[in-house]
Amino acid sequence: MAFGLFKKKKKKENKDSRFLNLKIKEVVRETEDAVSLVFEEPELGNLSYKPGQFITLIATIDGKKVRRAYSLCSSPYLNENPAVTIKRVDKGVMSNYINTSLKAGDQIEIMEPMGSFTPEIKSSNKRHIFLIGGGSGVTPLMSIAKSVLSEEQESKVSLIYANRDESSIIFNDTLANLQGQYPDNFNVVHFLENAPATWTSYIGWLDAAKLSTVFSSLDDASYSDVSYYTCGPEPMMNIVMDTLGQMNIADDKKHKESFVAGNTSPKEIIGEDNQSVAEREVTVILDGEEHKYMVSPKSTILESGLDQNLDMPYSCQSGLCTACRGKCLSGKIKMDEEDGLSEEEKADGYVLLGVGHPMTDDVVVEIG
Repeated sequence: MAFGLFKKKKKKENKDSRFLNLKIKEVVRETEDAVSLVFEEPELGNLSYKPGQFITLIATIDGKKVRRAYSLCSSPYLNENPAVTIKRVDKGVMSNYINTSLKAGDQIEIMEPMGSFTPEIKSSNKRHIFLIGGGSGVTPLMSIAKSVLSEEQESKVSLIYANRDESSIIFNDTLANLQGQYPDNFNVVHFLENAPATWTSYIGWLDAAKLSTVFSSLDDASYSDVSYYTCGPEPMMNIVMDTLGQMNIADDKKHKESFVAGNTSPKEIIGEDNQSVAEREVTVILDGEEHKYMVSPKSTILESGLDQNLDMPYSCQSGLCTACRGKCLSGKIKMDEEDGLSEEEKADGYVLLGVGHPMTDDVVVEIG
């Protein structure tokens, strides 16, 4: 009995290193269906993050704990309070809860900032960064834009931003203010599907032909270092990445950020290897403790661990946010999705447990 109490205490102490309770300082209505949550800094130091990273918000809604990843729209270089922007999604449990229920003074649990959608900021940089966003995908792009403009005086930022209509443009006033503040370093090109008669920018979907035209119009020969960051609906990002591929842009110069809310029941896997059709035991090392449990063919290592009440880190459950990352020390794991990992991470043995399935009987994974 004493041993059980000791284990619970240890897990709570370890949890505090990954999770924080933040107080909401302000709720800002950005559009009819999007709000920004501005947080007070935690009591013990600042919330440390990089431009373009995300945090995971955790809330108990209708008796069920829900986690969702949201990108920070604030800049760590401007002494701003950390903030995220959440657009209401049809039938979205967390997004509707945030848009209708949270208010200044409320507290919400978060998981520490994560993500690799992060350009390295240096005052000596001289580069041209293209940011291509759609809808709420502008959130991490805003963090990147403000940071680069603030810290890199010789760099230029061009934002290409697609929306449904004028009323759905998130940060419209902020973007206009930034253009006024950095007239020579910041371009904004808007695309609207439905535009008023007075609209002077692009109308219609952001397709490959229009995107190529905009890239050409914004090209600046004085910048030899050019990179591209895109975030938004998957079809839009596919168009962006395909267009950049046709332009022969090097892989290390093009980056995308995808977030899709995960399903609680992962899809069934039908692997080429018959080994996948079996229930297997895995060993997960979490906070220095070993936990052994069975994983069925239709489950993931993360989902089965959560069923065992293990406090394993996760967010999207789609393998995109990488919050569920672990290092495979032995055995073989098959992933349904691995785009969230870099080639270096995969070579070092890192896997995503939210989309990972054991393929052998000797799987040992260390989380962290």
